[in-house]
Amino acid sequence: MLEKNFDPKSAEPRLYAQWEESGLFAPRDDASETYSLVIPPPNVTGSLHIGHALNNTLQDVLARYHRMRGKAVLWLPGTDHAGIATQMVVERQLAAAGNVGRRDMGRDAFVETVWKWKAESGGTIVRQLRRLGASCDWSRERFTLDEGLSAAVRKVFVQLHREGLIYRDKRLVNWDPHFQTAISDLEVEQKEVDGAYWHFAYPLADGVTYEHPIAFDEDGKATEWETRDFIVVATTRPETMLGDTGVAVHPDDRRYAGLAGKSVILPITGRRIPIVADDYADPTKGSGAVKITPAHDFNDFGVGKRAGLAALNVMDGFGRITAADTSDVPAEYEGMERFAARKAIVARAEEEGWLKQVEKTRHVVPHGDRSGVVIEPWLTDQWYVDAKVLAQPALKAVEDGDTVFEPKSYEKIYFEWLRNIEPWCISRQLWWGHRIPAWYGPSGEIFVAETEAEARAQAGDLPLTQDEDVLDTWFSSALWPFSTMGWPDETSDLKRFYPTSDLVTAADIIFFWVARMMMMGLHFTGEAPFKRVIINGLVRDEKGQKMSKSKGNVIDPLEIVDEVGADALRFTMAILSGTRDIKLSKQRIEGYRNFGTKLWNAARFSQMNDCARVAGFDPAGVTSTLNLWIRGEVTKAERQVSAALEAGRFDEAAHVLYRFVWNVFCDWYLELAKPVFQGADETAKAETRAMTAWTLDQTIKLLAPVMPFITEELWAELGKTGAPRDEGMLLGAAWPDLPESFVDAGAEAEIGWLIEVVEAIRALKGEMGVATTKPPLTFIAPDAATVDRVKRHRSLLTGLARVSGVEIADQPPAGAVSFVAGGGAAALTLAGLVDVAAERARLDKEVKAIEADVAVFSKKLDNPNFVGRAAPDVVQEQRDKLAAAEADRARLEAARERLAALG
Repeated sequence: MLEKNFDPKSAEPRLYAQWEESGLFAPRDDASETYSLVIPPPNVTGSLHIGHALNNTLQDVLARYHRMRGKAVLWLPGTDHAGIATQMVVERQLAAAGNVGRRDMGRDAFVETVWKWKAESGGTIVRQLRRLGASCDWSRERFTLDEGLSAAVRKVFVQLHREGLIYRDKRLVNWDPHFQTAISDLEVEQKEVDGAYWHFAYPLADGVTYEHPIAFDEDGKATEWETRDFIVVATTRPETMLGDTGVAVHPDDRRYAGLAGKSVILPITGRRIPIVADDYADPTKGSGAVKITPAHDFNDFGVGKRAGLAALNVMDGFGRITAADTSDVPAEYEGMERFAARKAIVARAEEEGWLKQVEKTRHVVPHGDRSGVVIEPWLTDQWYVDAKVLAQPALKAVEDGDTVFEPKSYEKIYFEWLRNIEPWCISRQLWWGHRIPAWYGPSGEIFVAETEAEARAQAGDLPLTQDEDVLDTWFSSALWPFSTMGWPDETSDLKRFYPTSDLVTAADIIFFWVARMMMMGLHFTGEAPFKRVIINGLVRDEKGQKMSKSKGNVIDPLEIVDEVGADALRFTMAILSGTRDIKLSKQRIEGYRNFGTKLWNAARFSQMNDCARVAGFDPAGVTSTLNLWIRGEVTKAERQVSAALEAGRFDEAAHVLYRFVWNVFCDWYLELAKPVFQGADETAKAETRAMTAWTLDQTIKLLAPVMPFITEELWAELGKTGAPRDEGMLLGAAWPDLPESFVDAGAEAEIGWLIEVVEAIRALKGEMGVATTKPPLTFIAPDAATVDRVKRHRSLLTGLARVSGVEIADQPPAGAVSFVAGGGAAALTLAGLVDVAAERARLDKEVKAIEADVAVFSKKLDNPNFVGRAAPDVVQEQRDKLAAAEADRARLEAARERLAALG
């Protein structure tokens, strides 16, 4: 007999150990069909968060489902070396322990320290994935810095360089002055902060003056002018003015007509810089004139390119002012920290009279997501990939349907980014990562090779120094689907499992990772790396707010696993996965723990009634209407779950499972089977016991991909009684194979009629406030088929609907309330059971409250400002609330009409 409750704390570690020992996580050798997916590699520094829980649950559902389908399933796990994150963790540990910093240690010693940290602490998230139930093939686990992947990275770099698709260039990058490295856009966090626009007057050169409008009429036409010998520019970063090499005005801005081609004298430096006409200048913002600092602003860099302006770096890698590029920066600013320089320049502008205005503002400023410091656009030599060339096959693959997105709407993000792609900066000024395979000669010669020996062979007798930089972590991640399978070698895994079947990932890395994997996969293997990309949503709190530690609304998945078990969390993730923004609460997860308990109790009930497998039992041979019906319901559930999982619709699969287990099997089949178990018909009893055991086995199989722990435990425990199974662990069991002939239309109609009538009676009694009473039930002028059904199911109707008796009549009895169910009319005699006046008052009060709700929701939705400006999910939430309120109002009004029949 099963224990009273399933104990996930003790069962889950034991079951997972059994799974790993079984070897069933590895692909089977005897399968003709394959299914593969690679895990989005979490950072080696990471711990399992709720986003990981969602993403890996969905992957595991697919892996377990296809494994049960008999396919050779490879779910390939691994972790990412996470260059900047890992280096930061180790540097902090060194500092906390009072050790010397990495620069004092030297590169080799520091990298060795990081490898030691990885060996001791780098496996945390992998262990946590096991707690979630992830059925990855751990024997194939990879790390983006392991030797095989490192060789693949070097080969790709060298080949792309030979093809002219990797090159070195001086361009602007996102520079983190704390870590002294370039970082990707993904590692930049935009924060809204208090700031100011400082309006500076730059004097015009050569005695030039112009008439500047200062007053306007109602139509915006200038009515008054003043003669100016300066032009006003506004900036939020005064320190960058030391690197200004131009001022831009819009070519159609009449205020500055004739000034393009003239020059200004840059304050402080005395540098002569031109005024240029460029569409980037916006006449409606500020003065309409923009200072141009090509070396320290991405937009200015573009203007500088178009206008032929010089790009002068006036900051070093630490964010300090430097005169290295231009000698006209006064010595007093040399080495000054950028924000100190800002204050000094503003003070000087005020003192010398060229500060015209200070305009307070709130604006968005980029910060490093790891360092927390303000990011500096910085002009520096870096390595780049010609992403535009690589993007074309990646675009075509999705346009032609070789790779599809689910939901399809996410293709728009993919197309938008690839069609407007910029060169990809792939070098990082770090020590932890794939060191760039390039060596420099004494005169700046560059030799790119997979090994130092090959580079030296190219260089001859020249002394060589290897590039100090490492590659962007995303570079090695872009090779993940094929490098993890042994590329560039023609391995059996590569032949068998590449391209992969599915990729499950989040929308925010479609361009940073998905698109780059597509580019690299197509370029180096000739095939797109996956056939389908399933995009999962973002998990938010129950109010739809983003989870953050500062808000105190973070749900820790490991705490949830400790409290309610992994299955409840997994089922919640699956059933809520159908939306872009998943609203999650602990209460919701606890509710789905009750779902597992419901199944457990159903299995205990079955055991108590001696339900066990019978040798030779064939569900095709059952004769009882009830058993024919449940056989068909299992078959329909299997079809629906399979279709949903094949389509990547995890929410639909979970909803089908919930309805089938809770409503169909537990609430109806077992309830309807109780009289059989308690009856004297031994033949019916034996068939129903065998059918219950068979149905329970099929149900456990259908639920196994989503809730693997409780189902594996039930499978093992139920296997201890009855005829032995021909399958071992549930993990390796076959998915139910049920023929269409198992659906019996007659049984479906018969039991469907019974359920519909009982549910209608229960709902009516609830509406009338007499749920606990037993009124008489009368079927009004039924047809012959209904008469037969009433005779067959009279006792079930009496018990399940809680009525005192079941009669047939041509007219409703006096004091009865009529309703329609099961294709015919019926009535409940409620006279004397209902306090009509009190019930009418209650219903009137509820209707009034509901109408107030309807008015509130309608008013919001009738407001075009709300509908046009609110987030789509907020608008939809109001529509849903309105629909629910209107349905409640209709139900209550119907109850009032029925009440009228009682006087």
